[in-house]
Amino acid sequence: MTKDNSHDLVMIGAGQAAIPLAHALAGAGMRVCLVERKHLGGSCINFGCTPTKAALASARVAYQARRAATFGLRVPVVEVDFAGVLVRAKSIVQQSRRSIKRGFENSGQPHLIYGHARLEGRDEAGFLIRVEDRLLTAKQVVLDTGTRSRIPTVEGIDKVKVITAGTWLDETELPEHIVVIGSGSTGLEMSQFYRRMGSRVTVIDHNQQIAKDEDEDVAEVLQRSLAAEEIRFYLQTEVRQVKPDGNNLVLNLEGNAPTEIMASHLFVATGRRPNTDDLGLETIGVEVTDKGFVTVDARLSTNVQGIWAAGDVRGGPMYTHTAWDDYRVLESQIAGDGARTTERIVPYAFFTDPELGRVGLTEREARRSGKRIKVGRYDMKKNGRAAELGDTDGFIKVVVDADTDRILGAAALAAGGAELIHTIIGVMNARAAVATIRNAIHIHPTLSEAVQSAVYSIKADEVKNN
Repeated sequence: MTKDNSHDLVMIGAGQAAIPLAHALAGAGMRVCLVERKHLGGSCINFGCTPTKAALASARVAYQARRAATFGLRVPVVEVDFAGVLVRAKSIVQQSRRSIKRGFENSGQPHLIYGHARLEGRDEAGFLIRVEDRLLTAKQVVLDTGTRSRIPTVEGIDKVKVITAGTWLDETELPEHIVVIGSGSTGLEMSQFYRRMGSRVTVIDHNQQIAKDEDEDVAEVLQRSLAAEEIRFYLQTEVRQVKPDGNNLVLNLEGNAPTEIMASHLFVATGRRPNTDDLGLETIGVEVTDKGFVTVDARLSTNVQGIWAAGDVRGGPMYTHTAWDDYRVLESQIAGDGARTTERIVPYAFFTDPELGRVGLTEREARRSGKRIKVGRYDMKKNGRAAELGDTDGFIKVVVDADTDRILGAAALAAGGAELIHTIIGVMNARAAVATIRNAIHIHPTLSEAVQSAVYSIKADEVKNN
């Protein structure tokens, strides 16, 4: 066993927070070691954002080609090379991995080690971290180990093959009929991907609406758009049992659905569980929630001084952009003035088609808060650019505090909704009044005009009393 006492800070897990943080702290003169078990880049690079959005782009090309006649064009046949689609997505993953790895080459700092890291208590030199046959010590530790797919408790599910967010890229066979359990962002994005590739798709969810945390009108319009592509939905439905039947699967259901359906493949998108079960957190007394997420404060500090957590493993919003901002928080706390914390406005998106860009409170949440609110809404079918592009599904909704005239939240369910919502994000971060958008000049014709149109739809006398 080799003991290495040379580190000021050890990072366990090379996700979207740890990589830039390692470089920043090393640049500040700290002796930094980054330990990664398998691949650099975390879930985003390896199976999440990067490959899924690449695959969705291929799916959209196929979808648009099938709609060619709408644009006065003839595309007689659209052939999907499913394996080729995945090869393209994987090539972008490999390119991203290589780019990240190059940042660690020909440099002693930050130091990169591959292997499984586990805390093993502490001594006079600091925290002890075992990596294979090495024992590292560090004065501080950052945990960035991420999450993995949570498999629901369903009879027989452990005896059949299940596709998840972490394994889909390895499946080169196009499903004939894929059942997706879960209707959050992952479930809906992958449902539309498989449908546009040519699979029959059924979505099952125990909630009464898809995208359960969104407003009812958002969920309703999004479901209608997806259903128009012949994606079938069974809501308020539970999967009770899964069993093999030759090359297929039989699912026994309970709720608003047939009691039994058959599928060729099963995709599970029912949430995430943290990678904390083999970190040795108990050896130094780090507190975790009942679901295993590391408990942190607004500074991303755990209950043990010198132990920090970043990215999905710390619970809360699980997005690449929040993980990246975690790096900025930790740089501020460890090597800066400590001013930056997780008291922040966090937007997110569903990269379905139409996209859903979201920030702040939903209308439902705003009404429950007791605030006096004003709501503006504008349907994309009225927007000139949307009509020209042939993408008129969806709407923009803006929720405003009637007393301060500041935006409380917004939803952009539209083509490019994840881009459109940034008009709102900037104004909210500036703590500016909604009049900032109302009084601006927007380029015509653009989709972003719909955001201004939604603001214009708010009348002075439309104060909503709760």
